[in-house]
Amino acid sequence: MMNDVHFGAGNIGRGFIGETLADNGFTITFVDVNETVIDEINKRGTYEVELAAEGHKKITVKGVNGINNGKEPEKVVDAIAKTDLVTTAIGPKILPFIAPLIADGIKARQKANNTTKLDVIACENMIGGSQFLKGEVYKTLSDDDKKFADEYIGFPNAAVDRIVPIQKHDDPLFVSVEPFKEWVVDESQMKNPSIKLDGVEYAESLDPFIERKLFSVNTGHATVAYTGKFNGYETIGDAIKDEKVLNQLKGALAETGDLLIHKWNFDPATHKAYQEKIIGRFQNPYISDDIARVGRTPIRKLGFDERFIRPIRELKERGLDYSVLLDTVGMMLRFNEPADDESQKLQALLKEKSVEEVVKEVTNLKDQDLIDEIVKSYNEKA
Repeated sequence: MMNDVHFGAGNIGRGFIGETLADNGFTITFVDVNETVIDEINKRGTYEVELAAEGHKKITVKGVNGINNGKEPEKVVDAIAKTDLVTTAIGPKILPFIAPLIADGIKARQKANNTTKLDVIACENMIGGSQFLKGEVYKTLSDDDKKFADEYIGFPNAAVDRIVPIQKHDDPLFVSVEPFKEWVVDESQMKNPSIKLDGVEYAESLDPFIERKLFSVNTGHATVAYTGKFNGYETIGDAIKDEKVLNQLKGALAETGDLLIHKWNFDPATHKAYQEKIIGRFQNPYISDDIARVGRTPIRKLGFDERFIRPIRELKERGLDYSVLLDTVGMMLRFNEPADDESQKLQALLKEKSVEEVVKEVTNLKDQDLIDEIVKSYNEKA
């Protein structure tokens, strides 16, 4: 039986990556600092996933164990030294913090002369997540270690898509997820292509899939959140029932769809069906999420290569319409969520500096016309 060392025992880790791996017969070693979750995983060796749909089908995930990397990092290193696969679903910001452990695991494989090729797959909501993680891992490797890693360790990028709403249960391991899931791996970057999972798609180039997902699901979900917040809603489910919010979502998807079709030659009818499926997912009454969670970290989401600024830039370059996306960015800048540190930092910046300065700082844009358009959109939301 093959084993996966998975960083992140949260809802996505258990309800998406773990569920898929278990379905492929893997045992899973979850690595996390959440003591309650890790202790329960070790106590039971199993947990339940429920599909958030009519019927509420339950899936039992077996063959799991856990390591608290805060308390027993050496056990993580030992596990990586012997494992068949490494995956993460821990959040882009946390990747640099787990990189040294992965680096030590690679060193341990080299020391043990374990030349079985290993892939490390970052299943995160970001472009190039695994290659970013590779860069962080290599920071703590010697030249000799890097030669070993170059030959035996792959970091194939991945695109993942499954809505796992914020939830609270008496059982700390129980997790509810939407039925839809998509996991695509860049086959060209794999070191061990003999390990291929059922339920995972392998592609020669991941860029079209990543951008389709990022500019449709992530941009769309965030559009509902920021438009919903601006209109006084607290949940995605309530917000999307409002015609204004729904039309904003459809408008944003029309613009990003226009870009994706022009850029990657997606079939318009097929892409339209993909968009309609996304809208239906957001309307699923069983997975209504909190706007505070979906809209959190607005500074990161306003990044130069993120879900709004990148499609806006590329639409502008092609002379295509980006007015709905621009309008949404104005609402993003107004997003004021007390529970989110980045939201509060953004609002503090807007009080300390001019809007233009803040826009330049958070987006890294140099296009003055576009900066002026964003400032105008923000001011119109006053």
